[in-house]
Amino acid sequence: MARRVLLIEDDPGEQELIAEVLTLKGYEVDPVSLGAEGLARLEQDFYDLVICDIRLPDGSGLDVLTRVKEKDRELGVIVITAYPSIPSAVKAIQSGAYDYLQKPLNVDHLEHTLQRYFEYYELIRENRRLREELKKAYSFDSLVGKSAAMQDVFDKIRLVANSKATVLITGESGTGKELVARAIHYNSPRRNRPFIKTNCAALPEGLIESELFGHEKGAFTGAYRSRKGRFELADGGTLLLDEISEIGINLQAKLLRVLQEKEFERVGTAETVKVDVRVIATTNRDLREEIRAGRFREDLYYRLNVVPIHLPPLRERKEDIPLLVQHFIRKYAEENGKHVEGVSEQVLELMMRYHWPGNVRELENAIEQAVVLTTKPILEARLFSFIDNMAGGSPSVASGFDFSRMTLRELEKVAILKALQDTGGNRTHAARRLGISVRTLRNKLREYRCNEQGAFEAA
Repeated sequence: MARRVLLIEDDPGEQELIAEVLTLKGYEVDPVSLGAEGLARLEQDFYDLVICDIRLPDGSGLDVLTRVKEKDRELGVIVITAYPSIPSAVKAIQSGAYDYLQKPLNVDHLEHTLQRYFEYYELIRENRRLREELKKAYSFDSLVGKSAAMQDVFDKIRLVANSKATVLITGESGTGKELVARAIHYNSPRRNRPFIKTNCAALPEGLIESELFGHEKGAFTGAYRSRKGRFELADGGTLLLDEISEIGINLQAKLLRVLQEKEFERVGTAETVKVDVRVIATTNRDLREEIRAGRFREDLYYRLNVVPIHLPPLRERKEDIPLLVQHFIRKYAEENGKHVEGVSEQVLELMMRYHWPGNVRELENAIEQAVVLTTKPILEARLFSFIDNMAGGSPSVASGFDFSRMTLRELEKVAILKALQDTGGNRTHAARRLGISVRTLRNKLREYRCNEQGAFEAA
């Protein structure tokens, strides 16, 4: 389909030249001589570009520009000007015009300007499409759950989205903390600004400060150039601090200052940087316990915990499992071009009995795997590996243990041991299976004095 251009030019010779060049290049041109006539056409039809002379018999092209931008701020406008009107052309650029053409018109320059504009226009359209997809992906309709606990979560998201308040999202690994953070951002006035995620547990302690706040060239060994930190990159938008409990106690004071004063200094400089960032933090730890242990600042906790949102584990909201199953089946059937209608009654019954230590993430992974492997419209029990972990409906992670006589701490040890043994001692794969970060696994291994291959040493 040919792109449509509205040409507002009162000079017959210039109008004819531009219209001829555009027509030869495959554009559909609608030429008019008056600003009012051009604005009337805009009310009636859709155009991909407006080309408008600065001087018109019935007024200024700048007024036309203003009216166009009021109607559609993303519609491009290119102004035409004579040499004495260059200041007006500059003013037009400042008012939102894409570019200006100078009389007498150079055909090559005209063609090049149009090519640049439509390349830019395609980027604008793609960005708009992606924004709409993100908005749809993280709309309230995309959040699944009918349980009272999840309805309370959804209500809080709606209330907090339009505020500037800092949010602390708590819950076990795999409960959907990042999804909630993104839903808050993409339903807020900041939706068209950056959403920057930082996994605090994945960053080495020596680099996390420069990662968050940036650094100047030469600030430390290996700092060969200046670099913006995550706070600067998120300016105007939202910064997600994932696993906030993993930030060291020394850095917490600087983070507290940013939350309070909205300013900080890059590593290696005394120059203050001011930012407008909404912070959302997540953790799977009990921060009050971390405070009592001296690992987390109490004042930072209260600054983060302005609006707390707790996500319950899947085992505490099992009434949501059928809805989640259908949601993930639709998602992965569409992605893989499969016709899948649901799961068998036996599978659903086992899902309702299983304890889901990996929470929603584990359920989603199970459904995706089953959809990929199935050749039938109904997902059968043989497609689900979690069923192998069930013994008479009782949760188990390894054979040979009497779980009824074990403490929670001992169960955790067994789960880590089993994951390490199953992955051949690969910590990254074991951590992924357990639904925790590599750093958290490393801390657990140190805590339990566990060797590389998963054998626990005597305490």
